[in-house]
Amino acid sequence: MPTYVINVPATSANIGPGFDVMGLSLSLYLTVTADTSAAASVTIAYEGANSEGLSCDPKTNLITSTALYVLQCNGIQGLPACALRINNRIPLGRGLGSSGAAVVAGVLLADAVGALHLSRQRMLDYCLMIEHHPDNVAAALVGGFVASYLIDVDRSGNIPASEAPANIAGSTPDEQRERELRALAADASLTLPPENIGHFVQLECSSAIRAVAVIPQFELATSKARAALPATYETRDVVFNLQRLAVLTTALGREHPDPWLIFRAMEDRVHQPYRMHLVPGLPEILASFNPDNTPGLLGICLSGAGPTILALAVSDYDAIAAKLRAVLARHDVDSKYQVLDIVSEGATCEAQP
Repeated sequence: MPTYVINVPATSANIGPGFDVMGLSLSLYLTVTADTSAAASVTIAYEGANSEGLSCDPKTNLITSTALYVLQCNGIQGLPACALRINNRIPLGRGLGSSGAAVVAGVLLADAVGALHLSRQRMLDYCLMIEHHPDNVAAALVGGFVASYLIDVDRSGNIPASEAPANIAGSTPDEQRERELRALAADASLTLPPENIGHFVQLECSSAIRAVAVIPQFELATSKARAALPATYETRDVVFNLQRLAVLTTALGREHPDPWLIFRAMEDRVHQPYRMHLVPGLPEILASFNPDNTPGLLGICLSGAGPTILALAVSDYDAIAAKLRAVLARHDVDSKYQVLDIVSEGATCEAQP
């Protein structure tokens, strides 16, 4: 039996005005190695720094519970025996898509060990039954600069909660559906994903652009960040975001990025103003940095729900990070940073003999 190596990139969602719509995949990875050669049961072992508090119980671990859900929906009861080694380089609870990456990894794990040969679209359907926002999982699954949307679906039933192989030929849609319907006939309590829950478009992003991720050393739960948002919005604020989003989808793809065009296009009135108080120093950063006083800078935003601050830039990456960290330090926030590439390849699964 082979060993499967799954790699899923970190992601940054929203990118300013694209709340729950836009995502970028970044060169920071969750790696899951599944050795099926000699294991007598399912075991989970974490490596690296970003594993504190994560479950090693296959029933509650997000990666394996996702895999179990996908397998169950395809008529396979239980995860085949395998030894899982998980190296998570994506900081937890920092707005860099750690939970979305785990969900994507779980879907790819099920596809590999169950020999399901799911299409990329069907993989996305499964991801979106668990992770309810398409921006992170779509970017993690397919890679690059991604715009996405999803339809409303019923997520009650046997679906794990998201918070607490690439070159294999896919099954035909009819074969996939027949397998799922057989599983449903055997167990009527299953909640199968509707087909085509989410849709995405991969947009162009200039190879000159890199991401500076300044990562405060505290976690911010997505649920807390979402609770800060209002129930309704003023029309002028929605229009403000729509105008900028329309420009941003093209501006990032230009061979020679226009700093001020991108900077203004990354402004937001839908989520960042209401989350300012959750990240000390963020109001000062958004109000004081711009391409004129910060060489190389294109734009700044809160990464996902935060607290990571993402700066897109074409040069002077370390200097930009130093200036951002200095502001956070004045507000008694310790931080680290990483300079990351925007990667065009999404999640992969490779079988090794």
